[in-house]
Amino acid sequence: MYYILFYKTIENYIEKRVPFRESHLAYASAAHKRGELVFAGALAEPADSAVLVFKVDKPSTVEKFAKHDPYVLNGLITEWKIRPWSVVIGG
Repeated sequence: MYYILFYKTIENYIEKRVPFRESHLAYASAAHKRGELVFAGALAEPADSAVLVFKVDKPSTVEKFAKHDPYVLNGLITEWKIRPWSVVIGG
C-alpha cells in the first residue's frame, strides 16, 4: 500500500533547515534503502511543504518515520499528516 506523508514547514524553512539537512537526508536515505520511502522532496513556489511517498504494509511505519525525522524533532515541521494513496496507474 502507498501512503503519502505531508509536511507543512516553518517560515524560512530553506534557510533554517541547513543545520539539520545532512541528518534528515541520511535518515530518509536509510528508509529509501529499506524499500519503504519511494519519493521525497520539498514543494516549491512557495517552499512551504514537502511530500514523502512510502510503500509499506501499514501506516504506523510512516508515523514512526515522521516522529523520528530530524526535521520534525527540531521544529522545522509545523504539522504532518499521513494519507493512504490508491495508486491506479504506475507503481
